[in-house]
Amino acid sequence: MSELDFYIEGIQQLPAIVEKGPAAQEQVARTFSEFVDLAHLYESAIEVVKTYLGILDSEFSIKFQRNPIHDIKSRMKSAESIIGKLQKKGIPLTPENARKNLLDIAGIRVTCYYISDIYVLAEMLSHRDDFTVIKQKDYIKHPKPSGYRSYHMIINVPVYLSAQKKYAPVEIQIRTIAMDFWASLEHQLRYKTSAAITPEISAELKECAERIAQTDMQMQKLYMEINGLD
Repeated sequence: MSELDFYIEGIQQLPAIVEKGPAAQEQVARTFSEFVDLAHLYESAIEVVKTYLGILDSEFSIKFQRNPIHDIKSRMKSAESIIGKLQKKGIPLTPENARKNLLDIAGIRVTCYYISDIYVLAEMLSHRDDFTVIKQKDYIKHPKPSGYRSYHMIINVPVYLSAQKKYAPVEIQIRTIAMDFWASLEHQLRYKTSAAITPEISAELKECAERIAQTDMQMQKLYMEINGLD
C-alpha cells in the first residue's frame, strides 16, 4: 500500500468526517489535501538533510580522501501510525496537531565507518545556521539497558516552498556499521518473530552488543594508529 493510500484510509477512519452528505465529503477532501501537504513538507525536509549530508561526505572525500558515511536511509511514518499515536495521546486528529505534537514523522538513519565520524557529523548538523537542534541523546556514551547504541538528534529543518518557508522536525540516527548490524538483528529477533524473548535471551543479546562495541572501539583505535591520529 502506498503512502497516499495510507492517508486516504486514515482520513476515512476519522470519526469527525464519516457522516454522509456534501459537508462531510468536503471535509474529507480538505483534510486529505492537508495530509498530502504535510507529507510533502516532511519528505522535503528529509531531502534537505540528505542533500547536506551528501555534500559533507563529498567534501570529506576531496579533503581527506575518504568518505565518513557508509549509507543513508530515510523513512516516513504512515498515516496509520500517525493517527494511532495521536489517538493514544488523546489529541484531535488533524495534520496541524500531527506537526506540532509528533517529532518522529520523518526519520533518517546514517551509518558511518568509525565512531569518530558520528560525532563529526553530529557537530556539523548542530552548527548549521538554519538547523535548530530540538533534542539529542547520546546512546553511545550512555547505551540503553538492552545494549542499543546510536546517536539520536531531532532537528528542525527549513523547507523553502513556492510561497513561504516552513519548518519540519527530522529525527536523525547516526551509528556505525557495527551498531547498525546489532540493532537490525536485535529488532528482527525481538519484534519480527513470534517466539517470546526471555530474560536469558535479552541478557545474551546485551552481551553480543558489548562484544560488538569492543570490536568497534578496536577498529577505531586501529584507524587512529594507521592515520597517525593518536
